[in-house]
Amino acid sequence: MTHLDMTSATARSGAAAITARLDRLPATRHIWTLVVLLSVGGCFELYDLLMTAYVSPGLIRAGIFQAGSKGFLGLSDQAAFASITFAGLFVATMGLGHVADRYGRRTIFTVSLLWYSIATLVMATRNTALGIDAWRFIAAVGVGVELVTIDTYVAELVPKRMRGRAFIVNQMIQFCAIPLAALMGLIFAPRDPFGIAGWRFIAGFAGVAAVLVWWIRRAVPESPRWLAQQGRNEEADRITAAIEARVAADAHAVLPPPEPGAPEVPGGGTLAEIFRPPYRKRTYMLIVFNLCQAVGYYGFNNWVPALLAAQGATFNKSLVYSFIIALASPTVPLLFYGFADRTERKWQLVGAATAISVFGGLFALSTSAVWLILCGIGLTTSNNLMSYSFHAYQPELYPTRMRARAVGFVYSFSRLSTIFSSFIIAYCLAHFGAGGVFAFIGAAMLGVVVSIGVFGPRTRGLALEEISH
Repeated sequence: MTHLDMTSATARSGAAAITARLDRLPATRHIWTLVVLLSVGGCFELYDLLMTAYVSPGLIRAGIFQAGSKGFLGLSDQAAFASITFAGLFVATMGLGHVADRYGRRTIFTVSLLWYSIATLVMATRNTALGIDAWRFIAAVGVGVELVTIDTYVAELVPKRMRGRAFIVNQMIQFCAIPLAALMGLIFAPRDPFGIAGWRFIAGFAGVAAVLVWWIRRAVPESPRWLAQQGRNEEADRITAAIEARVAADAHAVLPPPEPGAPEVPGGGTLAEIFRPPYRKRTYMLIVFNLCQAVGYYGFNNWVPALLAAQGATFNKSLVYSFIIALASPTVPLLFYGFADRTERKWQLVGAATAISVFGGLFALSTSAVWLILCGIGLTTSNNLMSYSFHAYQPELYPTRMRARAVGFVYSFSRLSTIFSSFIIAYCLAHFGAGGVFAFIGAAMLGVVVSIGVFGPRTRGLALEEISH
């Protein structure tokens, strides 16, 4: 055996040992603390992403954006704002998704959080639609990198038997950003506190992330799986031992012995590898899925006040209804906690897409406040189920050496989809009302059902390395 072969074998056995040690850990307070800390960082990213629906009405009221299709080049300013956001996300996930594989989960988590916080603060000081859209694009690049990194980070830190529940808690905490954004919209969008346009307060709030980022960074370790994959076995062993000690102290018991772990190929992965067996079919399946799922998720969340207004709600009432609907976001993930790790994630995704189609149709038929709110909560619940499921599902389907790169690539198609679907939804809303919007969303959800239901692999209860083989 050559020296290179021996080094490769050592790296492979080291990665397998780290995986086995992590996967046998019980779900104690320390493990949940790591999940919560990462999720708090992600909460600001989600706030930054979903404030689109609440900043846009304020920008129209301030006269910076024009209502309807009276915006720049005869296009909808709100649609352009949403599209430029997802253009930045597309650039990030397509072109920069690999940076967490190269530089580490912890470093990129920190850098991307600071990036979009500062850029969003600058955006809040702009006075023209062009200036706002330009800085929105820059901020969205940071948000896009953060999204991929957090999914990869959480999947690698938690034991295999709690991945589903970990992503439930992750989404529950992150989704606190939705009612927070809605509340900020309700308070500030119709007002100008201290003579300052209210939308600036909504946008500037994301800068709070910069205050918390260093505290979170100090408390969360680098992914031992990533370190072992890079051949940095001593660091991986030291961090894993520290996690084991904290878990054993929480459990007041001796940890069980590790089970044999599936080895991984050491070193880095390439983009070309995701188009080779066994990943090729998964990659094409996730591309189709992401093109479709984004239509349902952002087609509702980015347009809640506008959709409510199309059903007869006034400007102020649409903001109130939006806030009530948004309150469901951080609470409904608890409904999924009991079956998160007991049901195959592919079938959870299929069920979520079906429910979105049903509640969307009912929303389009509703006119009373009670039914609009109930259907809105039903859509929020279904979207949350789909969101948690695929954020857990995508990182499971690729190995550590290229996990962030692969997830970033397939996820970028959801960004590409939203760039164009924002204008399609604006057109449907203007010409066919909410019914036209939800007919479009229903067709996209059919694509989710077919792609995942027919081609999606099973992942329940399997180690990441087993799934990647």
